Amino acid sequence: MDIQSKPKLVAQKAATGVKRVVRLYDPRTWRQKGWLWTAGLVLLTYAVVVVVLGIYWSYEPDVFDVRENALTMAEGDEAKLVPGFTTTAAVVRVAEELLYKPGGYLSNDVTPPGLYLDNMPNWEFGVLTELRDMARALRNDFSRSQTQSVEDRDLAIADPQFNYDSESWILPSTESEYKKGVAALYRYLHRLADEKDYDGQFYARADNFASYLELVRKRLGNFTQRLATSIGQQRLNIDLAGEPRARRSTAVPDEGFVQTPWLEVDDVFYEARGYTWALLHTLEALAVDFRPVLTDKNARASFQQVIRELQAANEAMWSPIVLNGTGFGLLANHSLVMASYIASANSAVGDLVSLLRQG
Repeated sequence: MDIQSKPKLVAQKAATGVKRVVRLYDPRTWRQKGWLWTAGLVLLTYAVVVVVLGIYWSYEPDVFDVRENALTMAEGDEAKLVPGFTTTAAVVRVAEELLYKPGGYLSNDVTPPGLYLDNMPNWEFGVLTELRDMARALRNDFSRSQTQSVEDRDLAIADPQFNYDSESWILPSTESEYKKGVAALYRYLHRLADEKDYDGQFYARADNFASYLELVRKRLGNFTQRLATSIGQQRLNIDLAGEPRARRSTAVPDEGFVQTPWLEVDDVFYEARGYTWALLHTLEALAVDFRPVLTDKNARASFQQVIRELQAANEAMWSPIVLNGTGFGLLANHSLVMASYIASANSAVGDLVSLLRQG
């Protein structure tokens, strides 16, 4: 054996005078430690990458201009901006933001960092809720002239596609099903702008608009109640108020304590953020397509109030966490702030519906 490959030996003299042989270096031992150091470094690097990606993927997409978006999809040709084009283009853009934002669609991820992220999947579900509502409204209301009319063939595909399971990751994946819905919306969009294709229609009528806004009111009311109970409230049961002969299937107490579970406070908050983000773009696009209707009903001021409240609900959030302080405590309560904006928007939507329903 080569002398250089042999372990180096050093003699130490003990207090008793007996020589002890100490092994200072063993290549086999250090080779094993080298593998451990390498593995540790790889794991540390992976952990840092996962954390950084998780932070980056948690940023919410910016608000976009619906008219510029429509012009882009119309390839700069303003003649294509027929009634319904701006709205459909906005719905397509919202769906694409959901699928192609940084990190892509995260709700069905089974690996880090998407696996451990919590806020963004809830934001995505809020966006998806509005996307589903709008796809259904396009299919059942905006694209049909009367109840006896035939539904649009592409919207009949898009509607169920967006109602596919939001957490399926394989066979088929959620993304693949939603992309089919986006493709169907694109086909409908192109038929709207095609003067030779008469079956692609969008009817900008006051009754269609009011029907959609009635659903919006229910969504906003739902979020208002869930956000407001972040600190807990003692509430009276008013489910049957105003209907003396009304009945319910199961008896419930006349009064009860309602509170959003502590671990779900941030979930509800980001779901509301996602819904209001998508709704903001939908309504801004509808304002373009329904401009004559809003002017005729003298409803533009009420509509603008809804837009302002939704814009306020989507302002940048500077706190790294959702604070849940008591109503008049030292800490802020982000859920109550969001609830106030949504409640104001809901009230303005109610006024808007009343104006649209008037003859």
